[in-house]
Amino acid sequence: MGVLEITCDENVKTRVGDKLKGRVALVTGGTRGIGEAICRSLASQGATIAAGYSGNEQKAKSFRDNFSQKYSTPVSTHKGNVAEPDDCRRTIDEVIQTHGRLDILVNNAGITIDKTVLKMTDDDWYNVLNVNLSGAFFLSQAALRHMAERGSGRIVNVSSVIGETGNIGQSNYAASKSGLFGLTKTLAREASLMLARSGKLNDPSNIGLTINTITPGFIATEMLEHIPEKVIEKILALIPLGRLGKPEEVARVVHFLAADASSYITGQVWGVNGGLDM
Repeated sequence: MGVLEITCDENVKTRVGDKLKGRVALVTGGTRGIGEAICRSLASQGATIAAGYSGNEQKAKSFRDNFSQKYSTPVSTHKGNVAEPDDCRRTIDEVIQTHGRLDILVNNAGITIDKTVLKMTDDDWYNVLNVNLSGAFFLSQAALRHMAERGSGRIVNVSSVIGETGNIGQSNYAASKSGLFGLTKTLAREASLMLARSGKLNDPSNIGLTINTITPGFIATEMLEHIPEKVIEKILALIPLGRLGKPEEVARVVHFLAADASSYITGQVWGVNGGLDM
């Protein structure tokens, strides 16, 4: 049995709480990997789930069918290209039209095109930046209009430890994930300013509008399946906790940041990496 099989777990499959009952969450890249675990974790607390995907219709249908069997909360899937601004705006509108509101946006969709700097093409650079960074901006921009009007909401960006440390062959990926730090802090400041101007900043009837980022380390998902086991073992030697992370360990932090009790946390970066960045 390989390293990935040993460390990979499914997230909770049943309803365990009501922290997010009545809330609607859009998770981009939500039908597999970390995104799927986030959907499960949010649903376990009662959230209605809208899962974004880019093109795999069969996987989206399988996700929707399996999800409906395991959870009583509503679920929908939404096809779109987060690299396209118009698609980002359309998807946000589609979720609101389908479920009547949007309370939580998780910008999880991401891609890698790994090459060293001298071998990287213009398209290699722009394609990764457009999905990982620009997509988060345009989705957040559209969601913020809706959330600010209501005076409450949660946006959680999924960055990466590589955005903090850099990595050989991943200059485009590292730049895109690092860019989410500045985007998060700026959006958090502007969100508070919007609420202050509308008189909703300290409204006791709502949970506030916060924006935060998490930085997963090496997580046991299909994105690591192409890495040879010997390389994985070398990576493990660099991680103080000595193992890969599990998707649900990332998901738990997202659902904590999405809950009402996190209303005094905004503009922050949360590491979930086994101590890799120490």
